[in-house]
Amino acid sequence: MAPIMAAPYGGRVHRRDEPTAAPAGTAAESARRRNRWSLLLVGVLLLGANLRSAITAVGPVLGRIQAEAGLSGAEASLLVCLPLLAFAVVSPFAPRLAERFGLERTLGWALLLLALGIVVRSVPGAAMLWLGTLGVGAAIALMNVLIPSVVKRDHPRRIGPMTGLYQAVSSITAALASGLVVPVADVVPSGWRLALGLGAGVALIGVALFLPYLLPTRRARAAAAGPVPAAERARLPLWSATAWQVTAYMGLQSTFFYVMVAWLPAIQVGNGAGEVRAGWYHFGFLALALVGTLTAASLLPRTRDQRRLGAGITAVGVVAVLGLLLAPQLSLLWALMAGFCSGGAIVIAMALFGLRTANHHEAAGLSSMAQSIGYLFAAAGPLLVGALRDATGGWTVPLLATLAVLLLQGVAVLFAGRGVLVPARPRP
Repeated sequence: MAPIMAAPYGGRVHRRDEPTAAPAGTAAESARRRNRWSLLLVGVLLLGANLRSAITAVGPVLGRIQAEAGLSGAEASLLVCLPLLAFAVVSPFAPRLAERFGLERTLGWALLLLALGIVVRSVPGAAMLWLGTLGVGAAIALMNVLIPSVVKRDHPRRIGPMTGLYQAVSSITAALASGLVVPVADVVPSGWRLALGLGAGVALIGVALFLPYLLPTRRARAAAAGPVPAAERARLPLWSATAWQVTAYMGLQSTFFYVMVAWLPAIQVGNGAGEVRAGWYHFGFLALALVGTLTAASLLPRTRDQRRLGAGITAVGVVAVLGLLLAPQLSLLWALMAGFCSGGAIVIAMALFGLRTANHHEAAGLSSMAQSIGYLFAAAGPLLVGALRDATGGWTVPLLATLAVLLLQGVAVLFAGRGVLVPARPRP
């Protein structure tokens, strides 16, 4: 069977049971659609604001958490990886929850769970630390999987720009959380606990926006339209080589990002930076992720496929890791380059869920598969780096392992970036 080619970027692919046009409505209906579009656009941006900050804020204060909670190096690594393990476990269930309760309601409950997890994580007690971190991971997993489906449903011709937009907001809030957490922890009585707990406020703003979908109102009932026909249900496209290539790229770029999030401050301290300076270097890493995000989003509409763009962005990360190995005195420069690579790569990865599928149900299925399997792989990255650091007493071997991940990422995008759609499930 010949591969199904995607339309040029920005074009529209109609396939199988996807309708070719929406029926025209009245002026009142059009106004309601515009209001709903505006609400969901703001909602997507608020969701983006909560995608990373609750995780990236942990890295700069991980040493304090480890000392106060009495965690070993392996346990500290596991604490960083626990959200990724939650991503892997929860992601396969996200499409089913959205089909049962509606996309908007499911996302609203995810924000509420995120706020609760952030608060619980800041409550004294080792059990609260682990339980809250698990809740944070589960909530972000739901949002990670379902936002690409919303983008595919509501903005099918602007997948790259919309993905770049919400990822840019994510990068901004992640950078601010990382840069401010140490200064805030230094001046508030409860230290890192309150500094991390403040993130619940951003999640609660999102909950307020989605409140009409959480309450038993007409809007909530409309959002949960009832059982989805079997032919339209999201399925994990395990039969597709293209889906596995997207999954590999998703997992590898996530591995690099979370290794940097977890260990870059420690690497910088090992290179001679103080804790506060390392925190601001980490801020620089996340700030340049914003530049990478916007760059990739602006270039995506100009490409027929994503191979050259993905390989070029990966090459920047390769240079960054080589720089950390060979010229550690320029740590800030390498942190900025690593951030650029991470920001650009995540936009490409998230955009692929829509670009490689024909409708939002398929986008949810591919997103679920790529994130559940990809994050399971990515969760091993920070753990492996921590174990290699403990075993060797330095950062050379861990950085060489990180370099290998980047080289594999470059190979994966050469396959995942081809303009080929995931084919329909073969009939038995």
